[in-house]
Amino acid sequence: MGRNGLCQQEEVCSKSVINSCGDCIRSGKYCMWCKQLNFTKAGEQDAVRCDTQTQLIRRGCKREEIISPENNLKIVQGDSLSTLSNQPEPVQLSPQKISLRQRSGHSTTFSVSFKRAEGYPVDLYYLMDLSYSMKDDLKNVKELGKDLFAALNTITKYAQIGFGAFVDKTVLPYTNINKEKLLKPCDENDQHCQAAFGYRHVLNMTPSEDEFKNKVTEQSISGNLDSPEGSLDAMMQAAVCGDKIGWRNSSTRLIVLTTDAGFHMAGDGKLAGILEPNDKQCYMENNLYSKSSEMDYPSVGQLAMQLEKNNIQPIFAVTKEVENVYKQLSKMIPKSEVGVLSSDSKNVVQLIKSAYNRLSSKVTLTHDNLPANVRVVYTPKCDHAGPPGDSEGVCDNVRVGQEISFDVTVTATSCMEDKSFTIRPLGIKDTLTVTLSTNCECQCVDPQNSSHPHCTGKGQVSCGICSCSEGSIGQFCECSIGAKDERTLRASCQRQNGTECEGRGDCVCGRCKCHTTESGSSYHGDFCECDDEHCEKFLNKLCGGRGKCNCGKCECDGGYEGSACQCRVSEEGCRTLNNTVCYGRGTCKCNRCECREGYQNPRCQTCLGCTDPCQTKLNCIECLGFESGPFKKNCTVACSKSIYHEMVDQSTIQSRKCQQKDSDGCWIKFNLDQLVGEDNYKAEILKQRDCPEPPSVTAIIGGSIASVALIGILLLMLIKLLIYMKDLKEFRKFENEKKKSNFNASTTLVILSELSGIKV
Repeated sequence: MGRNGLCQQEEVCSKSVINSCGDCIRSGKYCMWCKQLNFTKAGEQDAVRCDTQTQLIRRGCKREEIISPENNLKIVQGDSLSTLSNQPEPVQLSPQKISLRQRSGHSTTFSVSFKRAEGYPVDLYYLMDLSYSMKDDLKNVKELGKDLFAALNTITKYAQIGFGAFVDKTVLPYTNINKEKLLKPCDENDQHCQAAFGYRHVLNMTPSEDEFKNKVTEQSISGNLDSPEGSLDAMMQAAVCGDKIGWRNSSTRLIVLTTDAGFHMAGDGKLAGILEPNDKQCYMENNLYSKSSEMDYPSVGQLAMQLEKNNIQPIFAVTKEVENVYKQLSKMIPKSEVGVLSSDSKNVVQLIKSAYNRLSSKVTLTHDNLPANVRVVYTPKCDHAGPPGDSEGVCDNVRVGQEISFDVTVTATSCMEDKSFTIRPLGIKDTLTVTLSTNCECQCVDPQNSSHPHCTGKGQVSCGICSCSEGSIGQFCECSIGAKDERTLRASCQRQNGTECEGRGDCVCGRCKCHTTESGSSYHGDFCECDDEHCEKFLNKLCGGRGKCNCGKCECDGGYEGSACQCRVSEEGCRTLNNTVCYGRGTCKCNRCECREGYQNPRCQTCLGCTDPCQTKLNCIECLGFESGPFKKNCTVACSKSIYHEMVDQSTIQSRKCQQKDSDGCWIKFNLDQLVGEDNYKAEILKQRDCPEPPSVTAIIGGSIASVALIGILLLMLIKLLIYMKDLKEFRKFENEKKKSNFNASTTLVILSELSGIKV
């Protein structure tokens, strides 16, 4: 808790594998190293030298012996801010170069100053939509030169203006590709119409008002089919073709886009079969965008990146109908403004002036290409400051000549060497280059004695620990290793590859030197695995006060037993009716039977989980009683020790009655009684087995002959039946034919008799 009652973060050193001061410094922001000689005990690992400052001092390390690399900031270049822009390269941002060396995980804060230079040069590129709907606007723009230059001259004496125009890609479905329509895409009655085009650069940056007026006057309207235009294509080329446009190195760069329509963007080119994505390169030939019909429109992200890279600030002068569209676009492009254009563009000069004032009065400090594991936080220091942020810092309503500053906090969370990144205000050429390195090694001032007494004359001191000469190892180089290495010696102090000396001792020359416990006794054992303080307690006394604790187990005094010596030695509660202890199937502890697996308390008499002895003892019963079965040849060896048997006519044992079928198929009846012990039985076997009578051979033969004869008779009868059925069928067929023959004879007689009565 702090003074004011608020919770404060506790400093914690999260150590892992620590073998040197450098390992310690790299393991955490709060980790420090004690280089004090004799800080560690004999055999204690050097990792204890690594901890927080509080813990190290608590363990006895002097404050001056604690190593923690400090942060270092060096201003390499810090030119003063310019007041006026009359010098070739006015300075608006200071410093220009900084070198940082800081500890990993720690932060360094430095101040960056900015001041808008009065009269700073301005390059304005007027990019106009020349589709047919902008016909009235073009007439006013031709008269715009004088007013536009006058407005810029109130800002700076070093103003330049360029001019460009755009429509859309000259392919379907954006433009009619009929040859006549390509040459004259406007109405037939309109005589002043130029051929369709995507983007044309008309005028390089010039300070001449007359040159601007002449070039713009030469322009005429054009046309296309759909409403969205190729404005992103035109802005991309104006941004990346800096040498052709004529942008100056030290100037505020503005693109004023005037249009009354929306825009095509990446992916729209697929409608025309254009699949090649925009590559953000300059393709200007004869002042025309040569790849307009071959390359897709740029994405908003690509355009924003190039505008920011080239320090260009766009002003969208658009009509009311598309204002919301360009406001959404402006949110995705840093340092951009939107103004509403009147229907005939008469207010464009005032619009540009207002947008410029808004852009220039807002200072946004940000960075690019930040190295991995580096975080930057900006805290603005001005009248109208935005909130601190890790991506940018913003000051608004900044006047010309007003000096403002930003606190920049840099944090690196990993080790690095000479990594650079750039901090700059958006839309301004001035930059600050930060070169960052981290302190991940300790700079210790060590004695140069290679046979230092602290190291037993066999090594030198490095940051408080011994660096031993060849052939020697150990905390103080006190061990001569011969053919072994330190890892092998330390491994001999580990039980089953576990913790060295169980964490209760130090490995000294390959053997564990055990620590003392809190009560003053010592851990013991080859690996310090034993102590005499953690045995079981009874009545809140170690080993019940009736024994001695040795390596975690109680060694009880005479007459007592149990894990905590809590019981008197007695077998009274374990005695059975036959005066045995637990029937020989368990041990008596604390006057109570501890039965072997399967047997049940209280006396281990029955076994609910054991296999049925009627089945397991069948082979022995068969061989002992009837000299047959699998154990016939070695019956005495296999069975005499586990079964005492008697052949009886009638059994007297009632505990276990068995009836099993032997290897001859006979039923054997026997009774079992389990004696003292696990595999010890008394068996009474009935002399007479119940064997089934053998089958009659005569009956089998007679039955077989009778069956064969019966089957033969049945077959003969079946054959006879089939022959009879066939004969019956033939007879019936014969009868039918006979009837037909008699009918024909009688019919003939009738006919003859009738013929004989005819008169000729």
